Amino acid sequence: MTPPLVKPPRKNPILRTPQINLPPGARGRVALGLTAAAAEGRFVLQVCKECGATQYPPREACYQCLSPALHWQDQTGAGELLAETTLAHSNDLYFRERLPWRLGMVRLDAGPSVMVHLHGEVGAAPGRVRVGVRLDRAGQAVLIGLPEKGSEHMQDDPMLREMASDPKFRKVLVTDGKSPVGQAVVRALAKAGADLIWVGQAEPWKQPAGFAELAALPQVTVVDLDVRDERSVQELAALIGAKVDIVVNTAELHRNAGIAARRGTDVAREEMEVNYLGLLRLAQAFGPVLKARSADGAAHATAWVNLLSIYALSNYPAEGTFSASKAAALSLAQCLRAEMRGAGIRVVNVFPGPIDDEWNQNVPPPKLAPQAVASAIVKALQSGVEDVYPGDIAQDWLARWRDNPKVLERELAAGGQ
Repeated sequence: MTPPLVKPPRKNPILRTPQINLPPGARGRVALGLTAAAAEGRFVLQVCKECGATQYPPREACYQCLSPALHWQDQTGAGELLAETTLAHSNDLYFRERLPWRLGMVRLDAGPSVMVHLHGEVGAAPGRVRVGVRLDRAGQAVLIGLPEKGSEHMQDDPMLREMASDPKFRKVLVTDGKSPVGQAVVRALAKAGADLIWVGQAEPWKQPAGFAELAALPQVTVVDLDVRDERSVQELAALIGAKVDIVVNTAELHRNAGIAARRGTDVAREEMEVNYLGLLRLAQAFGPVLKARSADGAAHATAWVNLLSIYALSNYPAEGTFSASKAAALSLAQCLRAEMRGAGIRVVNVFPGPIDDEWNQNVPPPKLAPQAVASAIVKALQSGVEDVYPGDIAQDWLARWRDNPKVLERELAAGGQ
């Protein structure tokens, strides 16, 4: 049974912050299919369309019939632990800092035998295990042997915590705590065990319902932050940047307008100012400090979360300028992910469908409750995924976009959703 994690001691200011060492990250293009699924929390393996053989490791042609017709298929991960060992020495810098490290050989019920990292609650071989997939600090998929039934604190296992961004005992900045989603995120983070939550507020004279109660939570400290103002962002970064472990960017401006629905560019400019340039200002101010603290003890800097929209994948004409601003933010978030990967900082993009708030009041159900978005964000941090599509609408759009982006574009242009 995994012992519960205790709150790490405060950092000794005399000691130098360690530099990050990442696990080996080289992968071939075929193997990146495993990583792409792991980014969404799915364990997939190639299956031959001709003979049905399940493949591992990933390859160009079937090992049994040599057919190139291989497709990725979701797996249960059930299997038998055949053998296990504990690594006591390694020439790789990443593993040398984390020894001892348990490894095991598992024969999957689907057929292949795989080498896995072993969770601390997995017993000695032989025994039943469940193989899952996680992204490691280098952003690549690795296989982990998990117990069939874990304990209450299994997420506190050092290996799992290393490969995830659990907010427990970490310090978090939520950039906008006044919106319904922002308030729900703060409450969800507090429930998940965050040590300190800085809650950004622009225009302090605006006091939405529930904000006073939120500010009274023991973990919460309200700070002034207007992502439209570079000086405001830089001043906050100078004040708390060296302490933040996770940034959750919930700041957004949402207006219902296409191209011909409004005169001028004021609304579109404001949406870009918050949704795109706001993210850019935050990334420039907080990104370098997060990267510098990515190896800073048990509660190191670990993640950056962006609240995007499923409209970022394909423009929804009824909300055309908002969709365009979120598409721009998605492109910027991909750049941020590439720059952060070298420091082991995970960039999580959240693509919800319509949220049940004032700007979607005329959108018919199903709509996402703000609490559902917040729960998806916390779960993504705990499980270490990169891309999250919460809600039925987001899942439907994603499936249609993957099937044929042009067909989805035409359906949306014809008034569908």
